[in-house]
Amino acid sequence: MTAQQMMLFALLGVMIVLMLWGRWRYDLVAFAGLMAAVLLGIVPSEAAFSGFGNPTTLIVALVLIATAGLNRSGAVARLARLISTKQRGTTAHVMIFGAVGGVLSGFMNNIAALAMLMPVDLQTARKANRPTGLTLMPLAFATILGGMLTLIGTPPNLIVSGFRADVLGEPYRMFDFLPVGGAVAVAGIAFIGLIGWRLIPNSDSDGPGDADGPQRRYVATLVVTEASLTAARLIADARTEARKAAVRIVGLRRHGQDVSGNLDEVMLEDGDVMVLRADPQALDEFRSTNDLAFPDGKMEPRARKDSEGQQLIECLVPAASGIAGRSVQSFGLTNRHDSIMIGMRRNGLAQRRDLSRQTLRSGDMLLLLVPESRIEDMLAATGLLRIDGGSLSVQRERHMRAAIGLFALAVVAASFGVTTMPIALGCVIIAYTLFGVLSVHELYDHVDWPVIVLLGSMIPLGLALDQTGGSALIAKGLANLTQGYPAWIALVLLMASTMMLSDVLNNNATTIIAAPVSIRLAEQLGVQPDAFLMGVAVAASCAFLTPIGHQNNTLILGPGNYRFGDYWRMGLPLEVIVMAVSVPLLLIVWPL
Repeated sequence: MTAQQMMLFALLGVMIVLMLWGRWRYDLVAFAGLMAAVLLGIVPSEAAFSGFGNPTTLIVALVLIATAGLNRSGAVARLARLISTKQRGTTAHVMIFGAVGGVLSGFMNNIAALAMLMPVDLQTARKANRPTGLTLMPLAFATILGGMLTLIGTPPNLIVSGFRADVLGEPYRMFDFLPVGGAVAVAGIAFIGLIGWRLIPNSDSDGPGDADGPQRRYVATLVVTEASLTAARLIADARTEARKAAVRIVGLRRHGQDVSGNLDEVMLEDGDVMVLRADPQALDEFRSTNDLAFPDGKMEPRARKDSEGQQLIECLVPAASGIAGRSVQSFGLTNRHDSIMIGMRRNGLAQRRDLSRQTLRSGDMLLLLVPESRIEDMLAATGLLRIDGGSLSVQRERHMRAAIGLFALAVVAASFGVTTMPIALGCVIIAYTLFGVLSVHELYDHVDWPVIVLLGSMIPLGLALDQTGGSALIAKGLANLTQGYPAWIALVLLMASTMMLSDVLNNNATTIIAAPVSIRLAEQLGVQPDAFLMGVAVAASCAFLTPIGHQNNTLILGPGNYRFGDYWRMGLPLEVIVMAVSVPLLLIVWPL
C-alpha cells in the first residue's frame, strides 16, 4: 500500500466517522475532505472542483427543478387526490400509494416524489383515523425502490452511469435500469403492501395525524368561474368535493350579498363567491383541482387573473408596524402591491367579515396572496413579518398540460439518443420559465444545495480512489476472498458490502466509493463490469435499515413518530428480497 493510498483511506475513514457522528452536516464534511485531499496532494488542485461540473451533479440539480415545475403545475397534486380515499384498507392504501410513488420516482427525484405524496398520506391517515406510522414508512421505501426504474430516478444510477462513461466510453441509457430495477421494485412494493407494513411497531403515542402538526386554518373566499366544479354545481355536491381536500364550505355570496336558507339545495352560478374554512395548502389544492379562482380584492370580488407566479404567505402584524391601527384598504395592499388579503386570525380565531375594512392590530396574523416579484417590496413597505415556514407557492394548473408534455418530451428525447439528459432537462427548465410554469425568482430555491455540494466534493475523491489504485486494492481483496468461487459470489459480496455501507452513510457517497471498486473487481475476475456496476446502483439505493441511509428515511422520522430501531424490522427482509431478486436478474440481463 502506497503512502497516497494510506492517506486517502484514512481521510475517507475520518469522513465516514464524522458523517455518522452527525455533529457537522454531511456536505461540510465532504467539502472539508476534498480540501484536505487537495492539500495532501491526493487530488490535483486543477481537478478539485471538477465534480461540480460533472454531468451527474448537473442532472441532480436539473431534476429537482424540473420536479418543482411538475408540482407547481398541480399535476402531482391532482394525481394524488385521485388516489386518496379514507374508505380504503391499509393494505390497499399501501399498495396503491406505493405503486404511484414508485412510478413517480422513476421519472423524478425520489426525494421529491416522497415530499409530494407525504402530505396526502398524512391527510388520508387523519381521515381514516389510522396511525401515520403504518403507511409513511412503506411510502418512503416504495419511492426509494421506484427510483431504480430509470436513469434519473435516483442519484446512484446517475453516478454509476458516469463511471461507465469514463471506463467504457458510453453511459447507461434512460431505461437500461428498468429490467432489474423494475423487477426489484415490483417485488419490493408487493412485500411492503402485503406483509411489510404489518412489521412496523405501532407506537401507542402515535395518534392519527399527530405528526403533521397543528394547521392554521383561515376563513377565505374563492370565486366560481365557468370551468369550476362542472360536476358538482349543487352546493351539497360541492361540499363532498371540499371534504376530499379537508375544506369546509361555510357560506356563499352572490352579487355582494350572503345567500341565506338551506345552502345544500343552492346551485352555484358563475361569479359566486364561496366562503371556506381551510389551511392554506388545502385551500390551494381545492382551488386548483376544481378550477376555482382567488378573488381580485375588490368590494364585489371577481376572479383574479394569474399573470405570474404567486405565493400564499402568512405574516404577523408587529407592534412597530406602521399599518397597525389602519385597514387593508387604507394602505393600498391591492392597488400599490397587487396583493390580496385572503384570511386573517386574531387572538387565535379566524376572522370572517369584511377583512379589507378590518382595523389591523398588533399580533394579527394575515394570509396574503402576493406576486412573487413583489413579496420583498411589499414586506418592506408594510413592515409585516413573514412567518417561517408560512409560504406556499400557488399551483398554476393552467400550465399542467404544458408541464407534463415538456417533461415527457425531454424523457423521450434522451431515451432515443436525440440529446443527452442534461441538455434535455436544461431545455425543459428554460421552457418552464418561458411558459410561466416556474418563475425566474424561484428556480434556485428548489435545488437541494447540500446534496449538490456532497456530490461535487465526493466525485473527485472517488476518482482519486481509482487513480491512486485504492479501488483496485479493495477489489483485489474481494477477489482473493472469493477466489475459487463463481464470479456471482463476488457480486453478492460486493452488493452486501455496499448495502451495509449505504445504511450508515449517504447513498450518494457510498456509490462514489463503490462504483470504481466494482469496475476493478470485474477486471480482477476477467468479466464484464456491467452486472457489478448495476449491482452497486441497486445496493446503494436500498438503504432500509436506518433513518440516516437515505434522505427519504430521514424525512419520515419525525412525521411517522419512528424510533431509530424501527426501520430494520421491515427493512431487513426487504433487503434480503432485493438481493434474491436482483442477483439472478443481473446475471441474465448483464451476462458476465
